Amino acid sequence: MTVTPNISISGGNLVVHGKTILTGVPDNIILTPGSGVGLLAGAFIGATADHSKSLHVFRVGVLQDLRFMCCFRFKLWWMTQRMGTCGKDIPLETQFILVESKDTAEGEHGDASTVYTVFLPLLEGQFRAVLQGNERDELEIFLESGDNAVETSQGLCLVYMHAGTNPFEVIYQSVKAVEKHTQTFCHLEEKKLPSFVDWFGWCTWDAFYTNVTAEGVEEGLKSLSSGGTPPRFLIIDDGWQQIGSEVKDTNCVVQEGAQFANRLTGIKENEKFQKEGKKNDQVPGLKIVVDEAKQRHNVKNVYIWHALAGYWGGVKPAAAGMEHYGTALAYPIQSPGVLGNQPDIVMDSLAVHGLGLVHPNKVFNFYNELHSYLALCGVDGVKVDVQNIIETLGAGHGGRVILTRAYVQALEASIARNFPDNGCIACMCHNTDGIYSAKQTAVIRASDDFYPRDPASHTIHISSVAFNSLFLGEFMQPDWDMFHSLHPAAEYHAAARAVGGCPIYVSDKPGNHNFELLKKLVLPDGSVLRAQLPGRPTCDCIFVDPARDGISLLKIWNVNKCTGVVGVFNCQGAGWCKVAKKTRVHDESPGTLTGSVQATDVDVLAQVAGPDWSGETIVYAHRSGELIRLPKSASLPVTLKVLEYELFHFCPLKEIASNIFFAPVGLLDMFNTGGAVEQFEVHSHADKNSQHFEGEVSSKPSTPLRENPALIANIALKVRGCGKFGAYSSQRPLKCAVGGAQTDFEFEPAVGLLTLTIPVPEQEMHRWDIEIQV
Repeated sequence: MTVTPNISISGGNLVVHGKTILTGVPDNIILTPGSGVGLLAGAFIGATADHSKSLHVFRVGVLQDLRFMCCFRFKLWWMTQRMGTCGKDIPLETQFILVESKDTAEGEHGDASTVYTVFLPLLEGQFRAVLQGNERDELEIFLESGDNAVETSQGLCLVYMHAGTNPFEVIYQSVKAVEKHTQTFCHLEEKKLPSFVDWFGWCTWDAFYTNVTAEGVEEGLKSLSSGGTPPRFLIIDDGWQQIGSEVKDTNCVVQEGAQFANRLTGIKENEKFQKEGKKNDQVPGLKIVVDEAKQRHNVKNVYIWHALAGYWGGVKPAAAGMEHYGTALAYPIQSPGVLGNQPDIVMDSLAVHGLGLVHPNKVFNFYNELHSYLALCGVDGVKVDVQNIIETLGAGHGGRVILTRAYVQALEASIARNFPDNGCIACMCHNTDGIYSAKQTAVIRASDDFYPRDPASHTIHISSVAFNSLFLGEFMQPDWDMFHSLHPAAEYHAAARAVGGCPIYVSDKPGNHNFELLKKLVLPDGSVLRAQLPGRPTCDCIFVDPARDGISLLKIWNVNKCTGVVGVFNCQGAGWCKVAKKTRVHDESPGTLTGSVQATDVDVLAQVAGPDWSGETIVYAHRSGELIRLPKSASLPVTLKVLEYELFHFCPLKEIASNIFFAPVGLLDMFNTGGAVEQFEVHSHADKNSQHFEGEVSSKPSTPLRENPALIANIALKVRGCGKFGAYSSQRPLKCAVGGAQTDFEFEPAVGLLTLTIPVPEQEMHRWDIEIQV
């Protein structure tokens, strides 16, 4: 249960539920209690200044000796996590802080409940607030408009605070409260999730970079399908558009084929997407590519890449056929907070060459014409990249918030008109200007890229997505990015995505696949067993640093319809360095670490289990294959080397008759084992004292399943997928049937493991009826 704390400023201290969070609060800091449904547990922090300016730094108070976790932008595009205990540990560009405090009064013991306080810096009018610390351990509000002509001397609701005893509930409630207050964005639960998230996908980026062609798309789809893991959604990434540049600078930055000074010269596909280089004036080449993907390879959703500004360098001013967009060259000006963290090569290029910015009054027309053409070609959605560039271009347009909101609203309006499945993936967009302006976008790339050739990137990728999802997962479904199935860290990445509740897609080069690995993620029909929620760190992991402290494992929890799952990862050894201002390896040989897991790591497992659950679980460890009956409050040890993982599936144990227990586990060979179990019902029979049949079961039923005289209970499951299915039973079942047909099964009485084989279904997304008699 979440408490309703008293948040107040008393004697110069910011006090939450009787616990001092900040000391030395200046007189110009204003605290306004939240009012109305959903706001009662919170308060807004405001501040006043003597003079109007376009940029303010307000000191809020001293933070010391309290553990916190925050999400901050380490570069313009992306956030990562940082943990600390005092104000100076809070980085520039912090957009989310969760502070832990013990609710103890003088003389109390340390077993009192822990209170979690969220700080959310907000948008107010034309201004954006973020948080940062200084060397005096003071928490500061950094407030700016991004336009020197847009000034203010105060902000009344710059930061929202919310507190309670469950961190996940507190974060949820805080975002819901801000949603109600601002009415400028929607929570994820109110958005339509596009259908592609439940299907396996392939992205062209790492396979071809900007050299992608129509033939390459065909080759990639054919290659993955040939191994039994057919992609059902496709992202055609950067490299399909008509671009050009008047820049003749031989020193212009190029990374993975993308020349950042290039600008869009037309909304249609380039000549590489005219099949075999031949133009067909009647049928666009892109339409041929999309139609063939859908007809030959049964691809269900084709998404295509574009930047929020059109291309990296925007739209070419006065390009033929694009004059009506009112494009003009603009030169980015980055926020001091961003400049104080990691420099970016994209911005280095654009600062010199400029960006062709479509006028905000014309940007809906631009998106609508682009998207309507793509929809005509059969495209189902867009991956909209490089979004945060817009925040740097607010001068002359009313500031960063106004310009970003104009672009986001125009984008969402065009997507609603042209892509009825809400087909959009937001990328390079970790700024609150956009997050607090998105009412519709439901999928967000949750961290910096998967970099196949950067050894420093793999562990921090997993931990960054998990911690960022604490914040981002309230607004949109986090997307963990593509990965490679044939890679030294492939299994590590695959396991993380299985527990992430995210879309699952790879960017393998044609012919470079690990199908054995992919089949742990992808069913033969191309669907995936996606967990129900955004994967987030367990409560006991939130304030430790699994990337840098050398002692902590990262645990990520999620739930399926009938089970919970905890993925454990050794992520030590690399992270973003504030001195080097880049992600780097800081420990060449991180040690083997030991931790533990328990059922309560899955925060909402009791809700999944139902009101009569005793707290006892069956735990299936994916890598080791062990099945363990775990008493309530007991834990299991886990020991992992760096880049190792284990997936623990927690299956609530149900007493189906007197002293007879059962728990469905799922498809044992899949990473998200329990994701296969979609329904679990028990039908008890009156004869509770009947004899238990322990002999062998004939493969041919001589009587209907429900007529066996020894029957105590009939267990009905609905299971999606195929392969080796497992469940726990405290006694040997009498009979098992799949799809109405009796089937052989194996039973290991020493551990209670029941296994049977589910055939490959003929229909997509088929749910098998499984009947087990005990």
